[in-house]
Amino acid sequence: MSTDGATEVVAALRERGWTVATAESLTAGLVAATLADVPGASAVLRGGVVVYATELKHSLADVPVEVLETHGAVSADTARALAVGAARRCGADVGIGLTGVAGPDRQEGVAVGTVHVGICVPDRQPWSVELALSGDRREIRERTCGAALALVTDAARAPGTGAGEEWQR
Repeated sequence: MSTDGATEVVAALRERGWTVATAESLTAGLVAATLADVPGASAVLRGGVVVYATELKHSLADVPVEVLETHGAVSADTARALAVGAARRCGADVGIGLTGVAGPDRQEGVAVGTVHVGICVPDRQPWSVELALSGDRREIRERTCGAALALVTDAARAPGTGAGEEWQR
């Protein structure tokens, strides 16, 4: 995977003075590893958790059991909670939460290629983006990583950080 998107994230986060952490399910650490490939990433990358198993989403990333029971492991609510949990657990300004189905089979009735990317940044409500991706497992995981990196870059470059300000891509 190219580190171009990761290089942009690292630069944008450095300019903003923000740090980042991940809680990754279907990508299993790919986003954190991609960021770590960039020279100087240690200035912004705090860490992350791989929460492939549903119960680990709760125990390691603080996703409320009620969210998992009500919305499922692959949902917008879970992605947002993963982002918030990653930031909290790792002491970061920005959290990235990733959950989805890379295949080959559906999970909890959710189609292969369905992905939710959750993002939290200072002074804004956490948000998520749903993706409908095609390809094999590797391609879905790589495209998810690229989308997450683009979302964080956009958020870091968005003007203002005032409380109550709403921003979505």
